[in-house]
Amino acid sequence: MNIFLRLAFLLLTFSSILHAQEKRFTILHTSDEHSTLLPLPLTDYKKDTANPTLGGFARLATKVKQIKSEKGEEPVILLSSGDIMGGSPFAWLILQQQSHEAAIMQKIGYSAMTIGNHEFDYGPDVLAEYLLRSGYQQQAPGGMSLIASNLDIPANHSLAKAAIETNKIITLPNGIKLGIFGILGAGAYSLAPYAPPVKISDQFDACEKQVKVLKDKGADVIVLLSHSGIAEDREMAKKIKGIDIILGGHDHINTPEPEIVNGTILVHPDYYLRHVGKLELSYNTSKKELSLVNKQYLLPLDHTVPEDSLIAAYISECQDSLNAFLKNYSGGMFTDIRQNIIQSAFPVVKDKELVETNIGNYIADAMRLAGGEVIGEKVDFAFQGNGVIRADIIPGSMSWSKEQFSLFDLLTIVGLGSGPDKSAGYPMISVYLTEKEIYNVLEVTAMLSQVYGDNFFLQVSGIQYDLDLGKSMWMKIPYLNLPIPANFAVKNVRLYQGEGIQPAESQYTSLDRNGDRLFHVVTDYYLAAFLPMVGELLPKLSITFKNKEGKEVSLDDCIVRHEGREFKVWEAVARYSATLKEMPDVYKVKQGRIHEQRGIPLVVWTITALVLLFTGIILLIRKLLKKRRDKAITA
Repeated sequence: MNIFLRLAFLLLTFSSILHAQEKRFTILHTSDEHSTLLPLPLTDYKKDTANPTLGGFARLATKVKQIKSEKGEEPVILLSSGDIMGGSPFAWLILQQQSHEAAIMQKIGYSAMTIGNHEFDYGPDVLAEYLLRSGYQQQAPGGMSLIASNLDIPANHSLAKAAIETNKIITLPNGIKLGIFGILGAGAYSLAPYAPPVKISDQFDACEKQVKVLKDKGADVIVLLSHSGIAEDREMAKKIKGIDIILGGHDHINTPEPEIVNGTILVHPDYYLRHVGKLELSYNTSKKELSLVNKQYLLPLDHTVPEDSLIAAYISECQDSLNAFLKNYSGGMFTDIRQNIIQSAFPVVKDKELVETNIGNYIADAMRLAGGEVIGEKVDFAFQGNGVIRADIIPGSMSWSKEQFSLFDLLTIVGLGSGPDKSAGYPMISVYLTEKEIYNVLEVTAMLSQVYGDNFFLQVSGIQYDLDLGKSMWMKIPYLNLPIPANFAVKNVRLYQGEGIQPAESQYTSLDRNGDRLFHVVTDYYLAAFLPMVGELLPKLSITFKNKEGKEVSLDDCIVRHEGREFKVWEAVARYSATLKEMPDVYKVKQGRIHEQRGIPLVVWTITALVLLFTGIILLIRKLLKKRRDKAITA
């Protein structure tokens, strides 16, 4: 009997040891929240009623509480990979000295977040004001931390006072020490033109350094909050040893199940709070090994998740503030973000990258036509980059929203940025360019889209042309990612001769590639800010802003103004939509404004020529060596 009792005691002891060695915890993760306080599309949203919307901080708050309740004593931590602001019209309230995103995140219980590129949409000075105003850095230990490990902030800048940490150890209630650091990737930083004087250091060097620092501090599990995009995340996982988990963001994708890259758990949770990511983990304290417990990572924040009443009430107050701003700025033309702005029997969407799109045609037409009305002069061409067209027009599908589209959802498509007046939205720019400069604009953006991606691809109005993207450059210089321009991508640019909406079938007149006739062009402040800079590096592609008399003018002198204030892109699109009332059939299909051509890319000819040249040099060297050797033998 004593033997059985001893065996039972040993088994119980062994079981207790095993249990003590395995400690579980859960990480909840969001990214690219983009000020989406309410579920989207707002057109279809109705509280406490079944609907197809996703997102909203009130639903997230409930889901977090539910998971914490289910887990009992098991630790649950909530983290964000950045871009908490920018995109939704609620971000406009930041310029009204309000910090709602950070305030809500603190109320829900986020432990840490990192900085994304859209945190710099209004510049680092406004970001510093936002962070200091939010008061997160004044919380007691255990509150939300802002962690960014590769930001280079000048010591005398106000952002240096915002209590940004380069890393942090968070000790969970079960004793596990999470070492957390944050990275803003090079690709993401390149899309933050207003970030300077804040710069970034190399993310790989920063990763290596932070892993070592956190290990020296005694971290059991090292977590990277990365706002870099999944390609850079995978590269970091491959190159840097010691990162246990990469919680990624930036490129608006999701990973239904975690990826394992070189032993690192890598996940992306979607955007606009459509989902919350959930990692259930177990850490063996004896072996010092981390293991993944669950496979299903994404949890939808749909109508089945009830809204937290306190967060919902707070968001309702934010909505009132946004409506008041909208009414004041538009002179009473728009008063409610939930009002129906246009009827549509069909969606107007972006179906592919690096091509003409229906939504691109719609936005560009709105800028050309509404801009012309406000300016009081006919606009010949309108250009808009894909990077600031953030969504599609998807009409409502519910009984209360059938074929409707709300003002809020429309503004979410074109609501980025601000102008020199520090008010919401990029202002429209009105300039005169020569025929040659029109070609230069199209060549420059074609080349940039090949190097930096779809964000730089242009949607157009009032124009038609042939485009072969493979002929935009000879090649990219290895490692530097710099293009050698070819200027052969754009051909046969033609001016639309009609009035109003540009249909597929119309009359056009050709532009002279080297001509000096002036044409009236509108675009946005963001695009206009960098176009002349390309010409400074590549004089052949120079672009100079002019007035209708042909005299050179500065960028700020080109801002379109209406009733004494900047006229914004979002305002142009909202006015155009309200005037139409019903979506014209012309936007059901593409209009053939950009004729795609696909020849053999110039880079193929370049590589072929380099290979032939290298081969010729090798053959010549061999011939010379043989001649020298033969001469030596003869001697």
